[in-house]
Amino acid sequence: MFTEAIVRQPCKNIINGITSANLGVPDYNKAMAQHKQYVNALIKCGLDVIILKPDEEYPDSAFIEDTALLTPNCAVIMRPGAKSRKGETEAVSEVLKTYFSNIEEIKSPGTIEGGDIMMAGSHYYIGLSGRTNENGALQLIKILNNYGLTGSTIKLNNMLHLKTGLAYLENNNLLTAGEFINNRVFLKYNRLIIPEEENYAANCILVNDTVLVPDGYPAVKTLIKTAAYKILTVDISEFKKLDGGLSCLSLRF
Repeated sequence: MFTEAIVRQPCKNIINGITSANLGVPDYNKAMAQHKQYVNALIKCGLDVIILKPDEEYPDSAFIEDTALLTPNCAVIMRPGAKSRKGETEAVSEVLKTYFSNIEEIKSPGTIEGGDIMMAGSHYYIGLSGRTNENGALQLIKILNNYGLTGSTIKLNNMLHLKTGLAYLENNNLLTAGEFINNRVFLKYNRLIIPEEENYAANCILVNDTVLVPDGYPAVKTLIKTAAYKILTVDISEFKKLDGGLSCLSLRF
């Protein structure tokens, strides 16, 4: 059960964020409006939302998920693989001191981003990607083990992050897209397989009893409804232009 979330408002410099999407430049005003809608959706799910001010030094800083992993037993400060994002963790680390007595940190030469980590119960899957290296993943697994949790790695071939193509919805249900559909590691789950044309919507988030789904993906909505979840749709099209999804925009605990 989540009670809190931390978000960071997008900065005007968001137009210079990292992207491979080829969907055009984000509109700052639209991004702000969509971010407000996102925050309101979290509030509707029963969360108190801590809103951090924009940071113009870091164009991608609205994607706060990549800066930390929050577990029931500890917080872990990440070490982003994108050089332009490494300083984003400082402000988040300060905020987390208010909420967590146990705070760990990934150290060089490890790199790891929160978008590459998926929690499934007390186990954490860690994607080895262009942003997360083996050293960072092994550091995290050691930390998790110290707190009674477990972790394992998954090699990515095409996806930016692990959660670009996966979302664990509890009750053994796993939204699955792209390269993960035939991955044997995930065959033990009830896989809700997403059609290729809606792959982007694999990045949904379960917030208590409600699944937040990006607006404009009817097949994914149907899959989730069939699994008996409540749904809230949120338009984050401006963040999609920067390869961002719903999970990227908050830290929930």
